[in-house]
Amino acid sequence: MSISDHKQKLYLLLILVVTALVIAIIQMNYRQPEPNLALEELRIRYAKVPKPPVDHSKFPELDRMFTTPQEVTEACISCHNERHNEVMESNHWNWERISYIEGRGIHALGKRNALNNYCISVAGNEVACAKCHTGFGLNSVEDFNFMDPTNVDCLSCHDNSEEYIKGSGSAGFPAEGVDLTAVAKSVGRPIISNCGTCHFYGGGGNNVKHGDLEEALYSADRELDVHMAVTGLNMSCVDCHTAENHQIKGKMYSVSSENVNRLFCEDCHTNTPHLSEMLNIHGARVSCQTCHIPTYAKENPTKLTWKWSDAGMLENGDPYEVDDSTGQHTYLSIKGSFEWGSDLVPEYVWFNGKAQHYLLGDKVDTTAGPVQVNKLLGSHEDPNSKIVPVKVHRGDQIFDTEYLTLIQPKLYGEAVGDSAYWQDFDWSTAAEAGMREVGLPYSGKHTFIETEMYWPINHMVAPATGALQCQDCHTRNDGRLQNLTGFYIPGRDRNHFLDSFGNWLILLTVFGVMIHGSLRIVTHIRSEKDLEMTHYKDFDDEEDQKI
Repeated sequence: MSISDHKQKLYLLLILVVTALVIAIIQMNYRQPEPNLALEELRIRYAKVPKPPVDHSKFPELDRMFTTPQEVTEACISCHNERHNEVMESNHWNWERISYIEGRGIHALGKRNALNNYCISVAGNEVACAKCHTGFGLNSVEDFNFMDPTNVDCLSCHDNSEEYIKGSGSAGFPAEGVDLTAVAKSVGRPIISNCGTCHFYGGGGNNVKHGDLEEALYSADRELDVHMAVTGLNMSCVDCHTAENHQIKGKMYSVSSENVNRLFCEDCHTNTPHLSEMLNIHGARVSCQTCHIPTYAKENPTKLTWKWSDAGMLENGDPYEVDDSTGQHTYLSIKGSFEWGSDLVPEYVWFNGKAQHYLLGDKVDTTAGPVQVNKLLGSHEDPNSKIVPVKVHRGDQIFDTEYLTLIQPKLYGEAVGDSAYWQDFDWSTAAEAGMREVGLPYSGKHTFIETEMYWPINHMVAPATGALQCQDCHTRNDGRLQNLTGFYIPGRDRNHFLDSFGNWLILLTVFGVMIHGSLRIVTHIRSEKDLEMTHYKDFDDEEDQKI
């Protein structure tokens, strides 16, 4: 057998030994993943369902026949004798709060003066909108007595029987047939239905507005929402949206502008919730929601567009509706046309917790593109900004072409002839009546203008296994953040210096490998020749000895 044959065996043996050593080193350094003790602590804390401290069914004050909801409130106040004052300080009651607004200073902001992209505004339509107000008898914001504590609706937030509902077009009064005595005896800590009755159905139906708040949360699984899953932690809204003196933590940026009293995932999960330091570093500029809410409207569709300009078409003089295959309205004579979507990928924006709003009477810059009825503020250059997922609702609204203002039309009316658009289908009379209601002029000339509204996505949180992966953003094409430009994302963007540096490193590495390989080949060839020469020398020596 030749020497080269022995060398091949030696090489093979050397490879096997090195491979075995590498495997042994990997095994010796392998560590089992450590449990996330902080997460386990949260699971234990929220697995305990708090028990009501008292049983209201045993209170003699409630053991009577209530004929009006105000009588129930009086009974509540007789024991909880300061709670009504806390409610009367809240935006749930006042429909506005005093805020600092960028560019405006200190200003009242809320449903009284901010417009939205759905039913536009409450002014002039309070009787219908008051279905979600925490008060009774709200026929008009101007006439409602906000100082009367007996109009505070305690039951809307504290009924645990799920039998209490408000009537449609009832100015905030409960629907007929509600057993007020039974409901009063069932009150307790707010449950999901207390919040969901209003927040799940904003805009006129399930999941219409938010896209991440809907009735599917009543029976969620972990994939729909890891926090509210009925087979998991089964948390309720107030577990996160805690309150102090009836000032509830968290806010809707449809009517909020300040970076105060916000609710953050970090409040429970800390700023370092991951075992991976690389993931924790992302938290400085990327919100938790960006990765952990990869899609929204997971179960039922949400409304993506609303074209008021299409409203008013009639069939044989009567209003009509068109529904899609899922039963969602795609056209209503009273409201216009809509587009819906489900299991949607959010859009992404920089957000620092502050917002601006279009308020009644503001002039519109018709050259600036769609009117943003609420504009989320923030940028990459702002160190307080993070990337957040949003639903962007797009539509159009009636617009005064002379005064350059969005118009507050009168929509809701009891009967034909009272100027309400939903009765008369006449934009001019509805615009005139609505603007008169809010004390603003109407020129008599109108058209429709495109509008946008931004809704931060905060709910329907996926478990870690359903969160976004690195390649969802760090990719050249069609990444999640492709529309956020002006800053560098590794894997997505090109930087001349970094790209050149990386390319040179690759070339130098390849060059080094080639040089090393070449030297090994040359060395091997030279050693072979030396062996051959030795072989012939040995042969010659043997021949000499024979002679």
